[in-house]
Amino acid sequence: MANNRIPEADFGLEDIPAGPPVHYAEQALLGALLLDPYGIKAVGPLEAAHFSSARHRALFAAVATLTPPASPLHAKEPVWINAVHAHALPNSRGLALSYLHTLAAACPEPAHAHAYARMVRADHARRTVRAHSEVLIQAATDTGLPDPATVTLSRADSLAALLDHLAAAFPSHPGSLPRTPLPPPPARDTGPDVVSEEELLLSTAAAYPAALSSMRWLRPEDFAVPLHGALYRCLTSLAARGDPVDEVTVLWEAQQHGLLTEAFTAQAALDMLAASAGVPEHWGEQILRRSLLHHAHTTGRHIQAFTHDPANSPHQLVTGSRRALADLTSVRARWQHVTSQTPAERPRPRPAPASRAGPPTPRTTRAPTVSTRSSR
Repeated sequence: MANNRIPEADFGLEDIPAGPPVHYAEQALLGALLLDPYGIKAVGPLEAAHFSSARHRALFAAVATLTPPASPLHAKEPVWINAVHAHALPNSRGLALSYLHTLAAACPEPAHAHAYARMVRADHARRTVRAHSEVLIQAATDTGLPDPATVTLSRADSLAALLDHLAAAFPSHPGSLPRTPLPPPPARDTGPDVVSEEELLLSTAAAYPAALSSMRWLRPEDFAVPLHGALYRCLTSLAARGDPVDEVTVLWEAQQHGLLTEAFTAQAALDMLAASAGVPEHWGEQILRRSLLHHAHTTGRHIQAFTHDPANSPHQLVTGSRRALADLTSVRARWQHVTSQTPAERPRPRPAPASRAGPPTPRTTRAPTVSTRSSR
């Protein structure tokens, strides 16, 4: 049987994808330092870790460590290139001596070493911010952490400190805001546990509306389910007006807000609001924690998008990232207000009933306006 397979084209050098611009900047800088060893004094604050390539890091470490030869000897003999190669080889196996000559040929102008170094520092700043944003996203989405909120806020603090450092290292310039299109926010978790806790918050708040006055730290947008957030707005509106709060008044308020549909009927609303357990503050804290993690996840994705846009200068990257972190600050302030309360100030529920998860409601927290509901 004849073989009709079409032969594949040979893979040539022209098929190798071009490296990013920083690759050529690193080559030009190292080439400049190989041609002019004393030019390292003009490159400014630069470390081997700033280079993206492992062999470039090894070469710069050698250049920064070794003592350059005397100028007459450097002009006649390749002692400098040989010494740099010998010093870098243990940290970069397979580094050919010919590559150092390639670096020297890749440098357009050794006197421009300071400009090449600035490019290397700028790209390192981009990669570092990206790494911090990825760590922030990981902390905000890791369900196995024992205290995800604390870990996530610690990662946000580390990112903010890095941005402060970069703001001092790179000068500002006009047009400081990045024009990078932001990715859509990540989807909220609407699993059974999330839905159950949000429904319990609504039912317990309807049964004990006095707690709403001390729960201004919780907002409708903190809810994962938009309908639940809208119902919570109904509850807070009634409480703010001083109107009576119970299942029926909340149902009527929900109707006024256009929340009742064929999928969410009046009976469904009454059933949801009738199944209370625990105290509103407990469920509100769970909702706010998830909202904090969601905002941290969104912030990390926005900053990550800035770092993937090569058109952003370091100053634009810092400015955009700081603005993204500011969106997290509001939720963080509300979370810290809740968690900073002393144990005496926070509700101490009794053991949970067997039928529902979570703490039951202490009798002393029942508001006078709904005292007739003691049989609940």
